[in-house]
Amino acid sequence: MAHEGILLGMGNPLLDISAVVDESFLERYDIKLNNAILAEDKHLPMYEEMASKYNVEYIAGGATQNSIRVAQWMLQIPGATSYIGSIGKDKFGEHMKSNSKQAGVNVNYYEDESAPTGTCAVCVVGGERSLIANLSAANCYKSDHLKQPEIWSLVEKAKYIYIAGFFLTVSPESIQLVGKHAAATNKVFLMNLSAPFICEFFKDVQLQALLYVDYVFGNETEARTFSKVHGWETDNVEEIAIKISQLQKASGTHKRITVITQGADPVVVAEDGKVKLFPVIRLPKEKLVDTNGAGDAFVGGFLSQLVLEKPIEECVRAGCYAANVIIQRSGCTFPEKPDFS
Repeated sequence: MAHEGILLGMGNPLLDISAVVDESFLERYDIKLNNAILAEDKHLPMYEEMASKYNVEYIAGGATQNSIRVAQWMLQIPGATSYIGSIGKDKFGEHMKSNSKQAGVNVNYYEDESAPTGTCAVCVVGGERSLIANLSAANCYKSDHLKQPEIWSLVEKAKYIYIAGFFLTVSPESIQLVGKHAAATNKVFLMNLSAPFICEFFKDVQLQALLYVDYVFGNETEARTFSKVHGWETDNVEEIAIKISQLQKASGTHKRITVITQGADPVVVAEDGKVKLFPVIRLPKEKLVDTNGAGDAFVGGFLSQLVLEKPIEECVRAGCYAANVIIQRSGCTFPEKPDFS
C-alpha cells in the first residue's frame, strides 16, 4: 500500500445544517453572503429557526474534512487519506463518523465529553452561500490527543499534510507541532487562508504557521484581506499571490507556491516570483445549486493529484473539476465515482 495514509488533514469537523433561506433571514441575523464567520450569541437562535422553517439538509462538513473527503473520492484508493479533529459524544458525532468512514477516510476523532458536536449553518441565497460556525466540541481539540502514539503515527505516515486556516482558532500548538515535523522531514505542508476574519484577527498565529507552509490556498477576498492586514497597499491578486509565496520560510527544501481561486475568473498560481493563470470550467447560472464547499473541493481535487506527484497544471485541472461537480449539488457532496481522466 504505497499510498496508505499519504494525505492527512487536521481541522474542525462540523455538521453542516444547510438550507436555502431568504434575504430577510440574512438581514435578521446580520449575515453577509460569501462570508464565513464564527457564531456569536445573536446567531444562536438561527440554528433552531432554520430547522423549523426551512428544508434543511445535514451534511458532514468542516473545511478540512471536506477537502480530505473530496481528495479520497478523487483518488479512489482505499485508506489513502486520514483526518483528525474533535467531535462530541452525540448523534451528530455518530452521523459524522459514519459519513466520513463511508467516504473511505480513516477518521480519528477526539471525542469530547462536555460539548456537543460542532455545527455550521449554511445559508444559501441565489446559489451563493454564507457560513456561520458554532464550533462547540471542535473547539476542544488539544495537542495532547495529537501526541498520543497511535495518532502521531498518522502524522509520521503522511507525506502531505493539509490544515485549513480555521484550525488556527482552535489549536495553533498542534499546527506548530505538525509544521515543525513537516519541515524537519521534508514533507509537504499545505494551508488555507480560509476566511477574512482569520487573516484579520489571527494574524500572528497565521504568520507563525506560514513559516512551515509549502502551499498556500485562498480565494480573492481572503488574499486582498491578507494584503490589507500586512500593509501591502495592493488589491492586485497576482501581486499578492507572489508576495505570499515570498514570505519567510523555515525550510528551503520546497519553495512556497500560492494558489488563489477567484470564482469564475482564472486560478492564480504564484511560484518563483512568476504567476500563471488557469481558466476554470464555466458553468451556466441555471446549473449552479450552491457554492458551499467549492473552495474546499478545489483543494481536495488539487491534493488528489499532488500526492500522485502530478504537475501543477494537472493539480489545478483536478481542483477545477472537483469544484465544478460540487457546485452543481447541495453541500459538499459528490456522485459515487469521479469522471476525471
